[in-house]
Amino acid sequence: MKQVQTRETLKSGLRELGLEEGDTVWVHSSFKSLGSVEGGAGTVVAAFEDIVGASGLIAMPSFNLVNWEDRTKTWDVGATRSTAGWITEFFRKMPGTHRSDHYSHSVAARGEQAEQLVSGHLLREGLRSRWDRGRWGYAFGTNSPMWRLYQREAKVIMLGVDYESSTYTHIAECLYRARHLDSNGKQGDHPFTNLTRVGEFWEEVGAINYAKVGDATTRLFSAARYVDTMLDQFESDIDAVDVRYLPPPEGLLGA
Repeated sequence: MKQVQTRETLKSGLRELGLEEGDTVWVHSSFKSLGSVEGGAGTVVAAFEDIVGASGLIAMPSFNLVNWEDRTKTWDVGATRSTAGWITEFFRKMPGTHRSDHYSHSVAARGEQAEQLVSGHLLREGLRSRWDRGRWGYAFGTNSPMWRLYQREAKVIMLGVDYESSTYTHIAECLYRARHLDSNGKQGDHPFTNLTRVGEFWEEVGAINYAKVGDATTRLFSAARYVDTMLDQFESDIDAVDVRYLPPPEGLLGA
């Protein structure tokens, strides 16, 4: 019979992984991968909070990844469900969690300076991307939570998920795109790399901690180191990660 995971067993795995008091952490997760968890998703969040403590910060995607038109028509920062997994949906609904206002790539956060982290996502400054639409702020712009976490050198935890969930790859893509604007300053097409190929490359060269958290194979690494390493690889040979270029959908911001 498999062990039922508790707050203490999850904390043990997270400590072995390298999570520490005061850390700022970005969490991609699969609740199912953990196995049976006593107390459900709340136990998982509590385990994270016990370790990072009052001086730490936990952030998770609370993305709204339904089709393009439905994203903008149905978005409600307080009510729209997260499509990034059950833990993220539980997390964003917890009292004291703050959520950024972005129709597609919102972020939820708890802990030290969480409200400041998610504020200003409606501002249109910094990196532009394929997901920038109308009045909405830039998904990965200067005021986006994911950019701020990158600047703070947050730790990334991939809890039972593979590199298809590695959203930070898109920041590297946006940085690459910004360096290669055409002579008129237009955005041009958006580069999309094969996330599995990117992950294979990172597994070869990256500084990654591994541990079992519950039943889940879990990785921890620096968001900044990941983005910077992948950007260097894109500059060196972006075709090696099976890049394709897609134009912005109709109605998205251009130049």
